[in-house]
Amino acid sequence: MSNLEVSSSLLAGSALIRNEPVQARSTARLAALLDAAAAVIDVIGYERLTTAMVAERAGASIGTVYRYFPDRIAVLQALAARNSERLVARLADEVVPERHATPSAAMHGVLSVVAELFRREPGYPSIRVGDVIDLRPASTSETGNAAIASLITDAFIGRYGVRDSAELRGAVATAYELIDAFVARAFARNRDGDKALLAEAGRVLDAVIEGKL
Repeated sequence: MSNLEVSSSLLAGSALIRNEPVQARSTARLAALLDAAAAVIDVIGYERLTTAMVAERAGASIGTVYRYFPDRIAVLQALAARNSERLVARLADEVVPERHATPSAAMHGVLSVVAELFRREPGYPSIRVGDVIDLRPASTSETGNAAIASLITDAFIGRYGVRDSAELRGAVATAYELIDAFVARAFARNRDGDKALLAEAGRVLDAVIEGKL
């Protein structure tokens, strides 16, 4: 993935997993628990999620859940870390000159990737990359969105030959925050996404990045 690797800050939530899976069976069990959490969140939102709900949905005992997660917050953080991994994997394939001739076009590709995750990935609209989970004090100095924006910027520098600068990083950070906010609003009451809001996101995105990428 070269210039679009997952940063350690994105995976901070996974540090709260009690037992890191080392066997295929344990890895599959952990994935099933996170799938169950995502499915429940997709229906009721993340604030009402309980570890008992995760266990019931996964067809597992509550002890199995606590084997991996000390509490519901750890479940949410691990799910956010998985969301981050999946987002970065998709961006690694999207932000390339073979798909988009210019960085500006690639930013529109980022918009499409985020919208598709909202549309297809259970639980993603609620949790995203974890910034909505308001924990104090913060475990890292960088937000999840900021880390994603930094990875996108690095891809522009490495793959498109864009010169690194504070202006570039600021523009991409603002653009990604805009994408996140517009897409979240577009999917707030529409499972397929409000087409008018998504189109407006593209127009505002152009205004933010014009002459800066």
